[in-house]
Amino acid sequence: MALHVYDTAHREIVPFAPGPQVRMYVCGITPYDSTHLGHAATYLTYDLLIRRLEELGHEVSMVRNVTDVDDSILPKARELGVPYLELAAAELARFHADMEALEMRPPVAEPRATETIDEIVLIVERLLDSGHAYMTAGTVYFDVSTFPRFGELSHYTREQMVRLARARGGNPEDPHRRDPLDFVLWQPSLPDEPAWRAPFGVGRPGWHVECSAMAIQELGPTIDLHGGGTDLIFPHHECEVAQSEALTGKPFVRHWLHSAMVAYEGEKMSKSLGNLVFVSDLLEIADPRAIRLALMHHHYRSGFEWNNTDIQDGSALLHRLLAAAVAPDGPDPGPFADRVRAALDADLDAPRALEALGELADAILSGGTDCNAPVVLRELGTLLGIALDRPIAVGP
Repeated sequence: MALHVYDTAHREIVPFAPGPQVRMYVCGITPYDSTHLGHAATYLTYDLLIRRLEELGHEVSMVRNVTDVDDSILPKARELGVPYLELAAAELARFHADMEALEMRPPVAEPRATETIDEIVLIVERLLDSGHAYMTAGTVYFDVSTFPRFGELSHYTREQMVRLARARGGNPEDPHRRDPLDFVLWQPSLPDEPAWRAPFGVGRPGWHVECSAMAIQELGPTIDLHGGGTDLIFPHHECEVAQSEALTGKPFVRHWLHSAMVAYEGEKMSKSLGNLVFVSDLLEIADPRAIRLALMHHHYRSGFEWNNTDIQDGSALLHRLLAAAVAPDGPDPGPFADRVRAALDADLDAPRALEALGELADAILSGGTDCNAPVVLRELGTLLGIALDRPIAVGP
């Protein structure tokens, strides 16, 4: 069975059959607060995909950016009274520690927006020269009327797009825009904000153009797979498509993969609502493998509400897996291994993969005659990012 994933643009599960080298771009964090479970669930999705692709013989180049200057981090730095890059450095260090603890594959590159300003300026210049952008009152906007396919990624109506632009940091009522959906490429900086010189004025980049610049710089004009949370479909990813393809004249992304949101206490987990469960806090009370297993009990597209008992379920499964991993023998592991891989190939169905893994562990603990069963169990654990070669570190 070939690997299949749900493609957001096509709105269906499609074969994912890239070449030997897979170019993948995953939207990274805006480092103004700690890593929460929403982040962890998102990056786990792409980690599972990378692991399966590598097992199938592909070389994966995954790039994950850092948005270290935008309309979120600057107000937070102002509120805390610290330089914005100092805030970014501290939170990025915590993020890296959390990702390492959860056994996430590191990116091959982690570009920062502040280190990509030259490329961003060049993109904005070219979009202005080609008529895809215009400048009003010191701000450069992308003109969506020049890109007829605007909206084809999200499939949202114009009314939905306007509403989401308003809710997610845009300003459709801005009188300087020719169209409410036109989006910022470059804007003047406030007096206490960072600013860079550009032919079209001193200021700083808009959010969307940062990712296009970093993706194209690191991976070229066409990416095999672009990922992020479903909250990024619009406006962020829709705008990325428009400006990137207007710039290069080539398809920007072959496959779009988005992970659903994680809720807590009845609301989507978000910094603005303050209902966050931080990975670093969970690491104080639980083995990181238990956290990973708890997250894998949920399909990446389903969305779920985190319950404080979820970590207990992850810990219980981890204990069973570790006990089985050191058993002397068990049943024929082949059918269980086939089920694990088939589940991953069927749109990264982590819950079904875990079910097969857990059943193999239970069968091993019931005894058998195949001494290879615990070996295969450990191999499957590695495929899923669960190392079964060390004891419980912390937790029940």
